[in-house]
Amino acid sequence: MNDIIIWSATQFAAAIRAREVSALEIVDAHLARIAAVNPALNAVVQLAADRARAEARLADAALARGEVWGPLHGVPFTAKDSLCTAGIITTAGTSGRACFVPAQDATAVARLRAAGAILLGKTNCTELCGSGETDNLVYGRTNNPYDLARSPGGSSGGEAAIIAAGGSPLGLASDFGGSIRGPAHLCGIAGLNPTFGRVPRTGHIPPYGGAYDTARIGLMARSVADLALALPIIAGPDGYDPTIVPAPIGDAGAVKLRGLRIAFHTDNGIFPATRETAAAVKAAAQALADAGLPVTEACPPGLSDLMEIGAALGRVSGLAEQAGVYAECKQPIDLRQEMLRPYSDQWLARSQRLQTNDTMSAVELLVWTRRWDLARGALLAFLADFNVILCPVDPHPALPHGATMQPGFPPYGVTAYTKPYSMSGWPSIVVRAGASPEGMPIGVQIVAGPWQEHVALTVAQKIERALGGWHKPPL
Repeated sequence: MNDIIIWSATQFAAAIRAREVSALEIVDAHLARIAAVNPALNAVVQLAADRARAEARLADAALARGEVWGPLHGVPFTAKDSLCTAGIITTAGTSGRACFVPAQDATAVARLRAAGAILLGKTNCTELCGSGETDNLVYGRTNNPYDLARSPGGSSGGEAAIIAAGGSPLGLASDFGGSIRGPAHLCGIAGLNPTFGRVPRTGHIPPYGGAYDTARIGLMARSVADLALALPIIAGPDGYDPTIVPAPIGDAGAVKLRGLRIAFHTDNGIFPATRETAAAVKAAAQALADAGLPVTEACPPGLSDLMEIGAALGRVSGLAEQAGVYAECKQPIDLRQEMLRPYSDQWLARSQRLQTNDTMSAVELLVWTRRWDLARGALLAFLADFNVILCPVDPHPALPHGATMQPGFPPYGVTAYTKPYSMSGWPSIVVRAGASPEGMPIGVQIVAGPWQEHVALTVAQKIERALGGWHKPPL
């Protein structure tokens, strides 16, 4: 792997501004890396090579005139295929949009580009972001760079895979129940799912909203510092997404690490973690304890209740969002044709519920949403004694392709540790903390209270420094 490829976005930005390397050199190096690894990974599904090179030349010319476009001047990035990109096909993994070319960028994409970043291309995702396996009928399956026979997770598996493999230093993705955090864990990179209300979802397919809404736009990178660099760029109201709050972003550099109180757990009562996953969480907890932080083994109450609430509310609203996209594309809701080819049984059940107009009464909805508020209140009460919760991301490292779709696999098997914190609305960060005996990465999840991304970033950076963070894949 070319040494320059393993630099962080932060390093690229500094080197470009110092005129140590040109934006064109960096873009060319990443395009060459994508060409080398993508045939094995199938992670990048649309490449904007000519446009990226043209923008890199403009970035270098601007810098020669003394103009700096922003903190990411000349830095390349990629975006999940569920985020609209002007002039570049955006499918969200569904065949009804196989030729759809948006007229404008999603807000988060536009903000990175306005800060000087250069879009290399789009990365593979599950159909309509609805699965933990990155496979669809438009582009096919994405492989894990640490073992091509294993899954990179979903729904942002393509983004995680290409970043881990050195084809992109920074990526935009989305997370509904674990779609950033799961792939970050399975591919050994860093991922940020921000506080609900922090980053606009404008330009995402499927669109989100309604009574049950936990979807967020976040970031993926090999370095926690890159998450901290890019978050202020994409955050804040855009005049369209009505859920976004103009809340200030705290300074991670000002956080006093020794003043933080840490709770950790390796079993949340929903799905026990594997031995090696538990060992990674304990190693991260020990690293924090060695740094002088008070660390207590404790699990918040009500996590299984939050999982049950999410499943109940998702029964209607999540399926309705997918159905709306199908209708807009004039697609039949027949997953024998439209969903993951080898794994259709699980999705057929969802399709049949849509076709029979599965509904929930107003009284049922009120009961579930009240339970949701009570469960979130219990979590807030838990934080009276702690600043950060440390726990697994998935119960297991990366599994062979299709394992999570087989009969008998637990229904919450890939989101048991992420979905409850999606339901809380709180920010969470994933950073690599270990590996399985087979060499598959294992991440840990760092959860902080609402609007406390800077606290989670501080803890994540400490764990990254102590345990090494991202490792090169044998690709």
